[in-house]
Parts: sequence; C-alpha cells; structure tokens
Amino acid sequence: MTTQKANDIQPFIVMEVLEKAAEMERKGIDVIHLEVGEPDFNVPKGVAAAVQQAFQEGRTHYTHSLGDIELREEISKKYWKEYGVEVSPDQIIITSGSSPAILLSLSVLCEPGDEVIISDPGYACYPNFLRFLDTKAVKVPVYEEDGFQYRPEVIQQKINARTRAIMINSPMNPTGNLLSLEVMKELAKLDVPILSDEIYHGLVYKERAHSILEVTDNAFVLSGFSKLYAMTGLRLGYVIAPKKYVRCMQKIQQNLFICASSTAQRAGIEALRTAHDEVENMRQTYDKRRAYLIERLNGMGFSIKMEPTGAFYVFVNVKHLTRDSYKLAFDILEKAHVGVTPGIDFGENGEGFIRLSYANSIENIARGMDRLQKYFQQEFS
Repeated sequence: MTTQKANDIQPFIVMEVLEKAAEMERKGIDVIHLEVGEPDFNVPKGVAAAVQQAFQEGRTHYTHSLGDIELREEISKKYWKEYGVEVSPDQIIITSGSSPAILLSLSVLCEPGDEVIISDPGYACYPNFLRFLDTKAVKVPVYEEDGFQYRPEVIQQKINARTRAIMINSPMNPTGNLLSLEVMKELAKLDVPILSDEIYHGLVYKERAHSILEVTDNAFVLSGFSKLYAMTGLRLGYVIAPKKYVRCMQKIQQNLFICASSTAQRAGIEALRTAHDEVENMRQTYDKRRAYLIERLNGMGFSIKMEPTGAFYVFVNVKHLTRDSYKLAFDILEKAHVGVTPGIDFGENGEGFIRLSYANSIENIARGMDRLQKYFQQEFS
C-alpha cells in the first residue's frame, strides 16, 4: 500500500492537460500549446558549447556539494550588479533545478505541524512541498483588483507561534504580476523568514523586478536557469540562504542529491558570462507576444484588469462564462484543440480563471487565439 502522504499529493493539472494533448497529437490532431510554462527557445549557443566542452574535458564527476565555486562566484557577481546586494558564494547552494532549492529551504525551517503562508492563487506545487513535510499551507487570497498583491495586514493576522515562513513569487506564476517593493518592505517588517521564488527574474517588461535581498537578510532566494536561459532540461537552480542555515542545508543536499550536474553547472557559468544578448532577444520576443496576446484577448471581450509585466503568462478572468475552469480547459482542448491551464490548478481563489502562456511562437499564438475566438463564439454567444 502507498502511504497516506503519497496519496494526498494532488496532481499537477497543467501536466494532465499536456498529457491529454499529447494523446490527441498521436492521433494526428494539431494542438496549439498555450498551457506550458516552458521557453520555446533553444539554449544559448555558448551554453550548448559549454556542455559539449565539459564532456570533452571530462568534467563529468561530482562537484562540491554546495556547487562549483566558479558558478557560485558568478551568481554572487550577478546579485551585486543587478540588485546592489552583497552575497557571499558560501551562502549559495547549487541545486538540480529550483525545486530542490525549495525543498532544502523548507526542510531547515519546518517541523511537522508548522505553518507556511502562501498566496492563493499561487504556484501549484508549493502546497505539495509543504504537505510532504507535514507542514500546513496557510493560503492567503490575492485578488485581481489589487493586482494580485499581498495585503500585508492580512498576512500579519495569519502569523502565529507555528508560522515558519512567508512564500513570495515575483514575477508570479500564474498571474505574471510583480510584487511591489513597498509590499516587500512591509513583509520584511513582520520578522518571519521570507522564501522568495525569483525564477522568472529577467523576464520583466516595463518594470524592474526587486530581489527580497534588497530589503532583508532574513530571506531565502530560490532561482535558477530554466526560464531566463531556456535551460529547463539541464535542471540547474540555486538557493541563496542566510549563513546560519547553510551547513544544515548542505548536509541535506549531500544525503538526498549529492550535488547538481557537473556539466549543467559549467553551462550555468557560461550563461552568466556570455548569454546576455541572446537572453535579451528572448525577452524582447516575449514582450511582443505578451502585447499581442493581451490585444487579442481584449478584442474578444476579456477584461485584463491587471496587465502582466513579468514571466510569460496571462491570467484570464472567465467568471462571466463559468466557475468550472477544469471543465472549461478540457472542453477547449477537445473542441478547439488549444491547451490552456485551469485556474483551479493554482488554488481555490484561482477558480474562474484560465492561464495562457505566451512561451510559443507568435504564429502559433495567433492560430490559438483564432481557435479560441471561434470556440467562445460558438459555446457562449
């Protein structure tokens, strides 16, 4: 028999949409993918070359459990250059993607029965990390009319003796909004460790993303190379942690993961040193897609009250059509052959929304929007 803990893990619905779409494609059905939060670009050329060189040079062995010192030094330089904050390389732990970074951070903060505050809607996997650690997810609703910003006074009311952390994600999945610097400052005053998921930093349009380290040292930064550098398959992330936690996190890393991929770490060094121009081209391309997608949605009668300015998502309010986003998403897939993610995947307060990703070519986005426009006219006119 499987454990109750394993049984209680909820499915990642976007993956179920993707898997259903794959079944349809095997039958010859053309599906437009607007559900997947994965860059459609190849890795920068220098990154690909660095991986090949690493193999040729035999850099295929274990690294230090904290990670390659060159990579940690480059990340340290990045945070000084972009945010004006000093980060010691000894505060950085390189991980196999940002998910282990989340697990390491929560593992040193939480005992069974403790609580962590997260947003609703929010990244679908956060509650499952907490459930697996026997930690309670305290969900705080965020609202479209507030630009999906936390209300610090509401969070303050949720804090008690068992509160171990507040999780933030900016730019945010699924909404594409940025948490304001003012809200970050107010959260820092609450004297609770903040876990800041900054995986979409760099994919920002019109504004500037702020790191939590600009306002407090009582924080864990969770980030990686998957989104900005289109390196999802290389599985390379990192956590910047307060020094007092690093040794315990290192021991967990040694036992559970040993170290991140040595070849991926060489790719990360190259990405930070040389990929700026290619990354900027990706960012500008995303921005054009973002503007086009918003224009098409507005033309179809959807009100985008909070224009997303980060990541590659638009969170679309469909409450005037349905309050069952799960049923709607699979109906769209079956009838319009477009993959979208139901808002319920991101929490109860995400119900009545669907998430559209513009991590696809503008030609495919245009085809997908044509199909969606026809679908909504036929089904809801």
